[in-house]
Amino acid sequence: MIERVLPTHDGGRLALYSYGTGDAPGDKRVLLIGGAFLTALIYRPFSIALAKGLGDGWAVDVYDRRGRGKSSEQPADYSMATEIEDVRTVLKATGTRNILGHSLGGSVALNAVQEFTGTALVPDRLAVYDAAVNIDGSIDTAWLDGFEDAVNKGRVGHALAHMRKATSPGSAMARIPEPVLAGLLAMLSRTKVNRMFQQVMPTGVGELRAAYDEKDQARDFSVLPAGTHFMAGGKSPGYYRVTAERLHTAVPGSSYQVSPKCFHGSIPAAVKELVAAISAYFKDEGPDGKPRPDTPEAIPARRG
Repeated sequence: MIERVLPTHDGGRLALYSYGTGDAPGDKRVLLIGGAFLTALIYRPFSIALAKGLGDGWAVDVYDRRGRGKSSEQPADYSMATEIEDVRTVLKATGTRNILGHSLGGSVALNAVQEFTGTALVPDRLAVYDAAVNIDGSIDTAWLDGFEDAVNKGRVGHALAHMRKATSPGSAMARIPEPVLAGLLAMLSRTKVNRMFQQVMPTGVGELRAAYDEKDQARDFSVLPAGTHFMAGGKSPGYYRVTAERLHTAVPGSSYQVSPKCFHGSIPAAVKELVAAISAYFKDEGPDGKPRPDTPEAIPARRG
């Protein structure tokens, strides 16, 4: 692993970590943009696995987004524009020509590439897995107010309860009364991972608002490059698949892939099925960007 710090456009800093071949050229580098609340450290197992899956001569770059890890805090005027400029900073520093976004990082990736349209920063390949984009109201944001209120009051268990019930509809957890669930999650928050989660909760409110508050239209992303690859987990909450399907329909030449056995956290968990599918996409030399036949179910392009 190679670690370095990049200065940002507004006087901040980004901690960047590179795995695999440190001096890999841009066309053999993949920039991984992580999800809400998650640090680059949590993506380390996946970054290592993906670098190995891609093979010799490839590198995977992952950075701590604002407010986590060794990167600086979110600025007072933080918005999606901040995230886009940070992607610009990393791309210029590394020369990376491939982008992978997970969850809220998928939203950042799609918005950034949309902004870069017509410039040299548009990647050769762009893939997102369970992208957290509020397409035509595909994501219910009613829980955000309660979540933010609980975070501001320091009620970690209640904040987690709001999030878990909203992001896992229909699950056994969603049926647990909120006060009971809050108590259970407060006890679990003593674990190392949840303590880290607790530390980034305040910045998480800002990034969720930036990604969710404005309902995007699928057609807004029609300028994304042909070959953009939309992925979703078969065991992830259904709205991720709805979002991916709507985006795929709107982006000419894009592909849509469901990994039947994978869940929302399969990228940080470095699930082999998903690592193999993503490696195949970035290594595929075909012009259509479609996954190889031996990867999970691939759904051909459809138009409404």
